This record gives sequence, C-alpha cells and structure tokens, in this order.
Amino acid sequence: MRARAVIGLASLVALSLLIYLLRDVMLPFVAGIALAYLLDPLADRLERLGLGRLAASLLILALFVVVLVVSLLLLVPLVANQVAALIASLPQMVARLQGILAERAGPLLQRLGGADAIAELQSSVGTLASQGVTWLLAFLKSLWTGSQALISIASLLVVTPVVAFYILVDWDRMVAAIDGWVPPRHRTTVRGLATQIDRAIIGFVRGQTLVCLILGTFYAVGLWLVGLNFGVLIGLISGFLTFIPYVGTLTGFMLSVGVALVQFWPGSDWLHLGLTVGVFLVGQFLEGNIISPKLVGDSVGLHPVWLMFALLAFGSLFGFLGLLLAVPVAASIGVLVRFGLRQYLQSRLYHAEAPVLIEVGRREP
Repeated sequence: MRARAVIGLASLVALSLLIYLLRDVMLPFVAGIALAYLLDPLADRLERLGLGRLAASLLILALFVVVLVVSLLLLVPLVANQVAALIASLPQMVARLQGILAERAGPLLQRLGGADAIAELQSSVGTLASQGVTWLLAFLKSLWTGSQALISIASLLVVTPVVAFYILVDWDRMVAAIDGWVPPRHRTTVRGLATQIDRAIIGFVRGQTLVCLILGTFYAVGLWLVGLNFGVLIGLISGFLTFIPYVGTLTGFMLSVGVALVQFWPGSDWLHLGLTVGVFLVGQFLEGNIISPKLVGDSVGLHPVWLMFALLAFGSLFGFLGLLLAVPVAASIGVLVRFGLRQYLQSRLYHAEAPVLIEVGRREP
C-alpha cells in the first residue's frame, strides 16, 4: 500500500514538472482536450440522432470555428478601438481626477495638513493609477508569455481545432481504455469519483461561462445606455473576470466609478453617477440571487477562496495554460479530499477507542 502511494505521488510530481517545463508548447493541446471534453456531450447527442461520430465531430467543430471567427470579427475591432482610446485619454483622466480631489477635499486637507497634504494626495493618486496600469500590463504580459505556443498565437488558433477534432472522435474509446486500466476491484470507486469530478467541472465551466456572457452583456449594454465612456470595454472586462469570484464585479465597479467621476463630475451629474453605480448593484444582485444559483448551483463544490487561490497560483506558475488547468485540478482535488475525509471518518482509526491512561502514582487494581 505504501509502495503504491509512493509510486502515485512520484508520478504526480513528474507529471507536474513535465507540464511546467513544456508549458510554452502545451497550451494548444490542453485547450484542444478541454474543447473536446466540453463538446463531447453534444457529439453523443448527435450520435443518438443517427449521425456518425466522425460526421458529428466535423459538424460541431465547423460550427464552433464559425461562431468563434464571427465573434472575433465583431468584438476585436470594438475592443481594440476602446482600449486605444482609453490609453490615449488615461493621462487626462488621471489629471482630472487629481483636480477633482484637490477641489473637493482641498479645504479639509488645508485645515488638517496644509498645502503639502494636497500635493501629497495628488501625487498618491497619480502613483496609484500608474501602479495599477503597470500591474495590468505586467499581468497581460505574463499571460501572453505563458501562452506563446511555438512563438505565435496563430498556433493556438490552428492546432487547437485539429487536436480537438481528433480527441473528440476518439473520446469514447479513450475513456473505455483508461477504464480498462483500473483494477476491477477498484473500478466502482474510481468511476464514482470520476463522475463526481466530471459533474463538478462541467457544472462550473458551463455554468460560469454562461454567467460571464450574461453579466458581460448586461454590464456593457447598461453602461453604454448610461452614456459612460469606454462603458462597453469596462462591461466586457467585468464579464470576463467574473469567473474569478468577486474580482470581475469589483474591477468593473472601480473602473466605471473612476471614469464616471471624470466624465460626469464637472456638472455634478448625480443622476448618471447613480445610474453607473446602479448598473453594478443590479448586476451583483442578479448574479448572487438568480443567475449563479440557477446556472452554477451549490453542487459544484468549489469554494470561492479555494477557486481564487487555484486560479492565481496556476496562472502565476503556468500563465494562460494555468488558467485552463486551475478549475479541473481544483475540482479534482476537492472531490478527492472529500472522499478521503469520508473514508477517514468511517475508518477504524477514527472510531478506535482511546487507550486507558493510568495516573502517575496510582497502582493498577
């Protein structure tokens, strides 16, 4: 038993080291496997309708590629224009925000700390804004560096569909082969754990993807209707980051409030400021009470803190590849830990009676 545990642990360490060393070339393959995994239920459904596995795989991937290309053609120019405009206007926005703080908080700061306090506050705002931009650029650079498979992002767009096609065609045979490797006496337990892991991963990925799309659309349309500058970009960023618990809403809220202050404050336009805040309050209410409970639910078993740690840790180690691996690994570890805890609570080790202790200086009768 101990030898098998050592072999299993050594294999896990070796696999993790291999993924780390090959992280720059593994992204298209991992993305292809993930895509095939997500599309396999659709292929099974088409098979039950009478379509062959090969034809079903070709049809699904063709539709996926068409939808992806159309989405990129529609979104990339819009996002690129908004990002360019935001970067160009960022210095003016920071200067305006400094002026607003000096105008509104100036009298109070002069009474408390004099003119130096105002200058220090303005400097702090500029430093904070520059540090935020620097952190964002460094984060995007780390994701780009970690996701540069074969030095070009084109490899991701070309290799991933090919890998997904072959994996999708052979998915059922691969699962049957892996199932045959499991010793018969452990097959029931392993199948049960695999089902729980599959339910957790599918429940989170599909549900959270829909949540991100719905909230991103809601925030983008809502901020656009309010008339906020870069509202579409902020809404899309908020929706994309929603897969990290609370990060998407907080990021979008801070960005939108900062832009709204610069845009609407000169005329004390409290209505538009309130509407900007109201968009995120309504979005957070819908997410917490309607959208997430319906689409994700409580059966996933991924605690928000554990999920945030997994995403940040794997993203730091493996770049964008780590973001793809974080949810499956976190879900698998959660299922295995809960299984181990149940086994421990039912074991003789947990239920064994405590030994009788004889007090010092007292003779046993």
